[in-house]
Amino acid sequence: MINILKIEDIEQILQNRIKDDEFTTLKSLPSPDKFKDISKATKRIVQAIHTDETINLVGDYDVDGVTSTSIMVTFFTALGIEINHIIPNRFEHGYGLSPIILEQIYDGIVVTVDNGISAIESANICKERGLDLIITDHHTVGEVLPDAYAIINPKQSDCTFPFKEICGAQVAWYLCASIKKELNFEYNLMELFDLLSLAIVADIMPMVSLNKAMVKAGLKVLETSTRPAIVALRQRYELTKITEEDIGFKIAPLINCAGRMSDPSIALEFLLSYDEHEANMQLDYLIELNESRKEDQLKMFNEAKRQVNVHDKVVVVSSDNWNEGIVGIVASKLCEKYKKPAIVFSIDNETAKASCRSTSDVNLYELIKSCSSLLNGFGGHKQAAGLSIQTNRLEEFKQLVNQNINLLPILEEDRSSYSLGNFDISNVGAQVYNLIESYRPFGITNPYPILTFSNLEILNIVKMGKNKEFTKLVVGDMINTIEVIIFVDFEDVSIEDKISFNATISKNEFRGEVKFNLMFKELL
Repeated sequence: MINILKIEDIEQILQNRIKDDEFTTLKSLPSPDKFKDISKATKRIVQAIHTDETINLVGDYDVDGVTSTSIMVTFFTALGIEINHIIPNRFEHGYGLSPIILEQIYDGIVVTVDNGISAIESANICKERGLDLIITDHHTVGEVLPDAYAIINPKQSDCTFPFKEICGAQVAWYLCASIKKELNFEYNLMELFDLLSLAIVADIMPMVSLNKAMVKAGLKVLETSTRPAIVALRQRYELTKITEEDIGFKIAPLINCAGRMSDPSIALEFLLSYDEHEANMQLDYLIELNESRKEDQLKMFNEAKRQVNVHDKVVVVSSDNWNEGIVGIVASKLCEKYKKPAIVFSIDNETAKASCRSTSDVNLYELIKSCSSLLNGFGGHKQAAGLSIQTNRLEEFKQLVNQNINLLPILEEDRSSYSLGNFDISNVGAQVYNLIESYRPFGITNPYPILTFSNLEILNIVKMGKNKEFTKLVVGDMINTIEVIIFVDFEDVSIEDKISFNATISKNEFRGEVKFNLMFKELL
């Protein structure tokens, strides 16, 4: 007999997820001085302020890097200080603090956000030129550290910051907090939480403890923020209540697409827009870029699938026709489809660059590190990374990475994304929906609750969407019926078939009428 979950069971499960969280409110957040080198970095930046030295800020081209840069620029603008800020164009400059970027910096100090921990060569160049380098980053620390003036990164073994899984924007925000304290400057750091929450969600940080507390506060700031870019987004997408899903599926792709398709400075200018007219103009352009990105992504994904050897333990695909700005998304899609690590290369003559994504049970950074003898360079963390290699070594790399995965310890699988258990469609309604919503925000390691619905009869099948790419099923038992929305290819089912599946509960409001339906996740 199938055990059916009660609503109280769901509440207990959700409560158990967060019972060990150390930081649950903003008042409980650890102080900036827990970071190694933050005091040293702060004093050097304040010295630069007092002596009118140029402060050169180098960001990154993804959401975390762009928002980190926006946070720093916004804070220094409030201080009345103009800083020289640069976000690399991946097609021209490569990643992060590259030697090419340093050609644009002539004097003063250099501060990185969301990058720098692997910038060994560039740190040496800074040293030779007498430029004090302050690195703020969150990516995995390699065996050799850059020779920098100060390094603020919670993943350093001797860093006492108690929560390690934070994004680059959070490190940047903490640096602002430290500078504020050093200068005794009156400024409400909560004003930066709208940007901060975008970065935490977009960079797929574990949605527990410190991250959950910050995002929960940031979502409220997003709903009332007067930042022109945020106002434009709320109006364009008719967002009154903003969730982490709105960030992940609507906002983050727009900010990311600038760096993927053109230049990340477009996204930065959008976030730093001085009025709503400018913000709306930039938003129009970002939406246009994102539509192009979707078309290119679908084409690349279909081409990549044709290269996949289903017997390999690591998916490795490549092409000289693929946009290197989109390979990360394609890697994520392949990882999701085949349930194994995916490495997608964009080839440019003699050099191939890859974005890599992994399942929760494989440490991607360690896997790539095991092949480092073949690589020009690499960096990242457990579930996402990047690397470069000579094109003529691609086949050798493919063979080695598929061998070495067998040597890695299997990580404890994150079971929080599994179904909580069987649920009766008669209990799908306001009570369980509102209970689940009260535990937001959700994310990696703490996902929106998935429930199992078993042995339901298909009563109707409706194709939806402009190209009939979506499916709506009406399913039921002898007493109740409910609609199931499916956003993936779904064939080979017929009316009167019995179906079992995993889904989440969704609320649909139209012209004052409220309905609850299910969002399909997986056929069982």
